[in-house]
Amino acid sequence: MKRSVLVVAAALMLCASAQAKPLKGKVLFLNFSQPVAERAKSSMSLGMSGVSNNRSSSLLTLEAVLETAAKDDDIAMIFMRPDKLTAGTATTEEIRTSVLRFREKSGKRVVAYMNSINARSLYLATSADMIVLNPAASGHFSGMGSTQYFIKDLLDTLGVHMQLIRHGKYKSAGEMYIRNDISPENREQYQALLGTIWDTYMDGIAQARGIEKSSLDAMASRLSLADAPSWYEAGLVDTLMHRDQIEAYLCALMGKDKVSDIGKITPDKYKLHKGNSRNHIAVIYADGSIGSDLVGDELARTIEKVKADKNVKAVVFRVNSPGGAVMDSDIIRRAILQLQEDKLVVASYGDYAASGGYWISASASRIFCSNTTLTGSIGVFGMVPSYGDAIRRHLHVNPVVVGTHEHSDMFSGMRDLDPAELEWNQQQIETVYTNFVNLVAKGRGMTPDAVDDIAQGRVWAGATAFKIGLADERGTLLDAIKYAAKEAGLSDFRIDCYPEVKEVTLRSLLSGKSDNLPLVTLPFSEFPFLLQAEGPVYMALMESIITIY
Repeated sequence: MKRSVLVVAAALMLCASAQAKPLKGKVLFLNFSQPVAERAKSSMSLGMSGVSNNRSSSLLTLEAVLETAAKDDDIAMIFMRPDKLTAGTATTEEIRTSVLRFREKSGKRVVAYMNSINARSLYLATSADMIVLNPAASGHFSGMGSTQYFIKDLLDTLGVHMQLIRHGKYKSAGEMYIRNDISPENREQYQALLGTIWDTYMDGIAQARGIEKSSLDAMASRLSLADAPSWYEAGLVDTLMHRDQIEAYLCALMGKDKVSDIGKITPDKYKLHKGNSRNHIAVIYADGSIGSDLVGDELARTIEKVKADKNVKAVVFRVNSPGGAVMDSDIIRRAILQLQEDKLVVASYGDYAASGGYWISASASRIFCSNTTLTGSIGVFGMVPSYGDAIRRHLHVNPVVVGTHEHSDMFSGMRDLDPAELEWNQQQIETVYTNFVNLVAKGRGMTPDAVDDIAQGRVWAGATAFKIGLADERGTLLDAIKYAAKEAGLSDFRIDCYPEVKEVTLRSLLSGKSDNLPLVTLPFSEFPFLLQAEGPVYMALMESIITIY
């Protein structure tokens, strides 16, 4: 027999109003009105509508707030909006873990309320002990997919020829330029990756809701879930309430007449005690594409500064990078190796630590990541464009290159590479790949052959990375910090974050004096000549690159 939603909602409110004592303290609101990023930052976006400010909140701050609020008598409960979260897959997993721990440590109530719902928002919502859905909500539950675009046919039409030189049959970053369909190897790795992420979500939901995982898969296959009542009848939410009803429920819990009387606080307003201990743990962030967002020399100088600081007793190297330029990656790796001569270095991975992101951190004494972190991609590729035919065909310009030797114009972009040049470039790729495999083998205590077996450019989910030796332990950034403190013998410490984050203002942007100009974003729709390949944005048709994405 189907339960009456209205009866259940009314019963819940009566139960709240009839409790022995109203909850005392404030409600911690996790409204996720700002994106959750590795570091809190302010950036500026230039678009057709003008200049707008974009702000994000720090994942570490959120984790620290939840850790502290669990022991804070002034925090009565948490009210969160999972459907509003803007964050990566692994970041979502870390937030969910932190909310679950808040409940376990404090015994305090966590209520999740959503106006829309899907597998991702439900996964986060199941960290609450009560899930409420708006009766007018809708949502889809149909599995997990990823779309990749292949533009070889377009390039052929334009007269542009891309030559891809790589080591690693799974190294797919350049495939979009040389194929008009996905390769079997690329399909295999992404099928496995998406399957692992989906399984992580479903395992969490199944355990929290007391539902068999096979039943969840069946719901996705049959498209059983659509309107709010269907989610309720499936047992995936506890009740359906309109906004005024959930507000009345909160008032009943807190013993208030109006929702405006409820004391509430958001993570950005929560005061965290920084501490005055002389023992410091440094969190060094490697966030973004290496070579553009992360410049090797700049981050190396930051690492050297941390190395020279005698108050820093241990370091957590927080990596959230899809990779990038080989040279910059190795400069950062070298600086980390030198840092390890004096201090313990523990790695913590965010949404991805792939290719260059893995290169720079493989030597860490211990690696923490999430089940859904994109990890590995130990492989190398180079790409050389030939757009001479396009210039001749469309611009009616005839380029003529004059040089001193036979191969002087190898990278002019006016012609394809000849067999000797292809061989030379392949050798450069092979050298980088061999170095990559060897440094991973040394850092992870494996043989080069063992690394090669799991390398070949393949991207792994964190849940698999644990099994094949690319990571050590599932855990949040805060877990990595606690581990580093324990290993360094610290019971009292303060956390310092590097590099320093500076805000971008319109004045600094226009004057060109801002150190944070890379934070300025340019929409693709306004700059169609910019192409994207697995993370970084670059003018792929205008330069030859050897990279480790």
